[in-house]
Amino acid sequence: MGKIKEYSNGETTVVWEAEKCIHSAICAKGLPKVFRPRLRPWIKLDEAKTEAIINQVKQCPSGALRYYMNDEGDNTSETLETKVEVLENGPLLVYGTLKVVAKDGSSETKNKTTAFCRCGKSANKPYCDGAHVKAAFKG
Repeated sequence: MGKIKEYSNGETTVVWEAEKCIHSAICAKGLPKVFRPRLRPWIKLDEAKTEAIINQVKQCPSGALRYYMNDEGDNTSETLETKVEVLENGPLLVYGTLKVVAKDGSSETKNKTTAFCRCGKSANKPYCDGAHVKAAFKG
């Protein structure tokens, strides 16, 4: 299993799974004082309100970032309406819960945000692995 780190502000905990990250930088562009890839620790939760952090985490296209509320009585969930977004020169993002069925008939349920490859270069098809950056994909 890859590197998993947790960062907490007392109210919520953000979980980061390094091997899922496709380095889209959506987190850093959205909340640059919280998500600071060049610094350690790279996530500093005391730089924004919990609601803003949660909203930013929900935009993570790879699912590398997720959160949970620290109060056991708080059942806030990461449910999203189903939405599809085409990122310029990047993946197709599908927000919401979906079942992905592979060619061999196997399936898996994806929650939150799923990034699908549009460039054809991903080593993890049908999912995006960030290969579009190296391939200089335009579209």
